[in-house]
Amino acid sequence: MEIAELSDLLVWAAATALTVAMIAFAVDLGRRTDERVGARATADVPATVGAGSDDPRVPASGTDGPGPHGGPEPRRRAAGIAMSTTWLGTAMLLLAIVMRGVAAGRTPWANMYEFTMVGSFIALVVFLLLNLRRDARFLGAFVTGLVILFLVVGLNSFHVAATGVQPALQNYWLVLHVGVAIGATGIFTVSFVMSALQLLRDSRDAGSPFLTRPGFRWLDRTPEPTTLESMSFRLNAIGFVAWTFTVIGGAIWAEDAWGRYWGWDPKEVWSFVIWVVYAAYLHARTTRGWSGRRAAWFVVVGYACVLFNFTGVNLIFNGKHSYSGIS
Repeated sequence: MEIAELSDLLVWAAATALTVAMIAFAVDLGRRTDERVGARATADVPATVGAGSDDPRVPASGTDGPGPHGGPEPRRRAAGIAMSTTWLGTAMLLLAIVMRGVAAGRTPWANMYEFTMVGSFIALVVFLLLNLRRDARFLGAFVTGLVILFLVVGLNSFHVAATGVQPALQNYWLVLHVGVAIGATGIFTVSFVMSALQLLRDSRDAGSPFLTRPGFRWLDRTPEPTTLESMSFRLNAIGFVAWTFTVIGGAIWAEDAWGRYWGWDPKEVWSFVIWVVYAAYLHARTTRGWSGRRAAWFVVVGYACVLFNFTGVNLIFNGKHSYSGIS
């Protein structure tokens, strides 16, 4: 078996491990929701059936109680399984990326398949690093779900052989420009999940008839909308700095390769559109006081532009950046 084929198998293995993680994250979120509902029912029991009672609705003294009601957080076995398999899937994806680079003899992010693979890896790393600072496991089912989708689409629709690159790409800017763009995309992916959850949680808190159904009770286990917005803002600020370098670096590389800094190439235009959207978001939130749903929708629109820049621009338009290798 060749190294490139082994790399592809590792990507499938990573997707499988992440599928287990996604299911475990969903189970954990559902169980925590049930615990909260049960705790509320227990809190409604009269005080006369307190400690020492045989009433099964009252937890025995000394047992773990639900975190939101003052007791210690109960053991979350499903969450532990989810985090372990997420680390495993991330490690396998890293190994797949390294082997892809060895097989191709270059930096492994020169086409759409490789961009998908590395961008997914960065999103997982951002999620795991967040969990080293705070409990962000509520994001797990959604981040891993997006990554699984990206990997499967990449393997089935964007996959190309691991070969060399065109002369225009045989440059150290491939490492810098494209590498930073992938990093920014991974960051934007996680921030998008936060903003999407913010919109859902805010709508539920506002009494949306659809989102107040029992099937969306898990939203009660996510942080408050203001907390989600703050987390998303910080990530977007980092991603914006990286994307700014992407646009500037791309212009410098374009001058070196094609003799001009800007040529209205579709990829250049849409990269600038992304920069404008996120710049407007940061400006509106920091100086104009935009917050809440308006700010969250800015993030959703920005990420939609990121996805279109990666897919639509590469597949629909012809330009100097047409390096997908699949058409």
